[in-house]
Formats: sequence, C-alpha cells, structure tokens
Amino acid sequence: MKNFVTLFISLGILLLAASPSFAGSTSVGLKTSTLGGGIEIEQNFNDTFGGRLGLNAFTYNYDGTKDDIAYDLDLDLFSVAALLDWHPFSGSFRVTAGGLYNDNQLNAISKPAGTYTIGDATYTAAQVGTLNGTIDFEDIAAYTGIGWNTTFDNEEAGWGFIADLGVVFQGTPQTTLTADGTLSGDPTFQSNLAKEQQNLQDDLDEFKFYPVIAVGVAYRF
Repeated sequence: MKNFVTLFISLGILLLAASPSFAGSTSVGLKTSTLGGGIEIEQNFNDTFGGRLGLNAFTYNYDGTKDDIAYDLDLDLFSVAALLDWHPFSGSFRVTAGGLYNDNQLNAISKPAGTYTIGDATYTAAQVGTLNGTIDFEDIAAYTGIGWNTTFDNEEAGWGFIADLGVVFQGTPQTTLTADGTLSGDPTFQSNLAKEQQNLQDDLDEFKFYPVIAVGVAYRF
C-alpha cells in the first residue's frame, strides 16, 4: 500500500507539472464515499476537459452471519483512481471515465460455536476449527459516472462542492474459505467446505458492479 501512496503523490506532481499554468487550473478535494475517505487532485486541461488522481481508504470491523455461521468481518478499502472528466457545458457538471487500482478486501473469521453446518453435513467446532474467509477483487477496475465540481470554471481561488455518482466494474469477487480443525485434511470435509465456499461465491456475484456515491469539498488554487 505504501508503494501506491508514493505512486499517487508522484503522479500528482507529474500531472501538475505537465498541465497548463493558468489561474484556477488546479483543485484539491477531500471527500467521503462508498470507497472510503478520499483525497483527489483535479487539473483543468482546458475549459472542457480535466483529469483527476484520487486515493481512497477505509477500514471497518463488524459482525455478520452466513448460513448460520457467525463471523468477525474486517473490511479494508484501498484504491487509487486515474480519471478523465468531460465538462460538456464548461461548468461544474462532468461525465467521467477511467480506472482504479482496486485493493479492496474482505476478511472473515468464524466465531467458535457448538456445531457448524458446512455444505451438506454438520460438524463440531473442534472438527472445523476456525473458518477463515478471504474475498478479493480484480486489481484493475474500470469506472464510469457523472459528477459535479463547482470550482471547475472558477478563475479565482476559492472553496466549492464536489460530488460523484458512478459504478466500478470490478469483476466477480473471488472467495477463498479454509479451516484448521481436526477434519481439515479429510476429503469429505474438504468437499463440503468447497460447497460452502461456492455458496458464498454465488451470494457475492452481484458485487461485480460496485456503486460509488461521493460528496466533499474542493479548493481551487
């Protein structure tokens, strides 16, 4: 993750250095979104087009249940975005397309219980041990959406409002489920564990399209 933070800063410097140097050409925004808390640099190329680099991150721990199995869930959001904005009316409204480095991940650890139903069979807590689940997404994801930056057409420094509505096309999440109990090496148990993993995979198929809703503030230099 540190490498991508360094990359984000480096690309931001290059974007600023390569862009036209006219008043009001650069803004920095802070926002909150379904991708986490974020910071972004926007650069005007002319009165119609602009480019953005953004970094988003968030960590959230919560409890959840799947197939009557209780889990401790750890959601880690981290993404770096490179976006091109088209302002068709040379104002705040924009149409956006681009891509993200997508390091979002969900980890799940089962809570000890009397019995587990795994696949087609019921096992004791000792037989199963701890269930560890990992849900990963495609590293590179496409993005498209619409938004607003009320500072875009400002020729003087000042604050403004930013917002985005869009979709990340991140592909079908990939699920891995493992166990470390006394039956962890048993072929029948592994077969049932594979069925449980597939059930979880099927439930996550709809998340190949991830909605993005973002609001924040920007300062135009």
